[in-house]
Amino acid sequence: MKFTKLTSRLSTSPQIRPDEVEEIAAAGFRSIICNRPDGEDQGQPAAQEIGAAARRGGLGFAHVPAVSGSITGQDGLAMKRALEELPAPVLAYCRSGARSRKLAEMAGACAPPDAEGDTYDIVIVGGGSAGIATAASILRRNPGLSLAIVEPSEAHYYQPGWTMVGAGIFNREFTRRAEARLIPEGAKWIKASASGFAPDENKVLLCDGRNLSYRVLIACPGIKLDWDAIPGLRDTLGRNGVTSNYSYDFAPYTHRLVTELKGGRALFTQPVMPIKCAGAPQKAMYLSCNIWERAGVLKDIDVQFHTAGAVLFGVPIYVPALMEYIERYGAHLNLESRLVAIDGEARIATFEQKRGDQLTRVEERFDMIHVVPPQTAPDFVRSSPLAAPSGFIEVSEATLRHPRYPNVFALGDACSASNAKTAAAVRKQAPVVAVNALATLDGREPVADYDGYGSCPLTVEQGKIVLAEFGYGGKPLPSFPTWLIDGARPSRLSWLLKKTILPPVYWHAMLKGREWMVKPHMIGG
Repeated sequence: MKFTKLTSRLSTSPQIRPDEVEEIAAAGFRSIICNRPDGEDQGQPAAQEIGAAARRGGLGFAHVPAVSGSITGQDGLAMKRALEELPAPVLAYCRSGARSRKLAEMAGACAPPDAEGDTYDIVIVGGGSAGIATAASILRRNPGLSLAIVEPSEAHYYQPGWTMVGAGIFNREFTRRAEARLIPEGAKWIKASASGFAPDENKVLLCDGRNLSYRVLIACPGIKLDWDAIPGLRDTLGRNGVTSNYSYDFAPYTHRLVTELKGGRALFTQPVMPIKCAGAPQKAMYLSCNIWERAGVLKDIDVQFHTAGAVLFGVPIYVPALMEYIERYGAHLNLESRLVAIDGEARIATFEQKRGDQLTRVEERFDMIHVVPPQTAPDFVRSSPLAAPSGFIEVSEATLRHPRYPNVFALGDACSASNAKTAAAVRKQAPVVAVNALATLDGREPVADYDGYGSCPLTVEQGKIVLAEFGYGGKPLPSFPTWLIDGARPSRLSWLLKKTILPPVYWHAMLKGREWMVKPHMIGG
């Protein structure tokens, strides 16, 4: 077996088998932690089996499951509690060992608590699309800066592709690359999780006990997918017909469910705003219906879309085209209907529906259900001095600078700006933050502004997309003339853009600081 020693008290490993527990005990371990949800892979030993083998061998055991790509602050706290309660040394395992390492970092179990960090011109918290794109834009303009990126994950995901994975159009591996390959030249990768901000001291606090000092902070740690906010969801996700394209692990299960369903009831849900890509819940439904339509089984499937919102889509100009597809597919549209519980074994979903002034609970049976989890700012952001009342990092809508800390900027899903939380928004925000951060380092005021641009390519069928592009207040902001692409109508060119052009633009332009069609708009320019 392969053990990776993190400290004298904790090691990690890939998936283990019950018959390997004796070898683990012989290696000196006194406890085992399983960090995998049951049912992730076919043939995966259940946590209960490993736990039983551990107890027979006199070892402590805890099950601290965490969904790959969607690890939450609560997962880190659960890992911390388990490590405090179990006798050491402990072996933690997951599919590859990477998830266990991240949870250990979040639990503060990987470094001495008094370790002091370094000082940088710029510290960027978050190595997702926002962090990498902004770092690349900054270093292209000034490669001599000292810049650090705080990011615990070893994998980087092209999340806009997960809808296409759920429809069987992309392979999920197409959406994943090693984080190390994407860190811009000249940036230092701090492979750890942030646990808090101390802006009065110009410091970022890390889960491993260190802190980093900065002249300018750029915060873009993403959004928290709160799978636990819907009782019963985490326990059944990935089985019993319950799936979500909001997870790298479960998007392929969406495609499997859709292709296997020949009749019955299919539910699609959307929680209260804000969420990542407000059109994604609908995209899952449209593409599924299109698959059923082509297979000749759509007439035998009761399709329901349950959205917590009062409208189908927040920008009215795009609604007529979307309603045509709702009618074409015979989908039942349920407005102000919020998923509040799920029983996977019984295949029952419970919705809270607003009808006038009355709130009622309705149970719906399902054969498959695509769930979008409620979403909030990360826990350490909500509890920080940087948080707005919404919990997200407070910023000026135009400059993306914090109103009380002039050397702090935020962008992406974690900032409080009222734009749509999409990768297209990040493409536009990153150059703005880059030039404004550099101006701040020079002692100047911000020099560029952001118009709220976001884009949502609504995949209404394979081969056609309604390309919604809009800014603050829902103002349409089309990138192309209407004779080429009319965003309010389904377009084959928009499909080509989504399927063929945007993925390489993401990997080879946006994350490299090449600002194709997104040069920052200069204030007064």
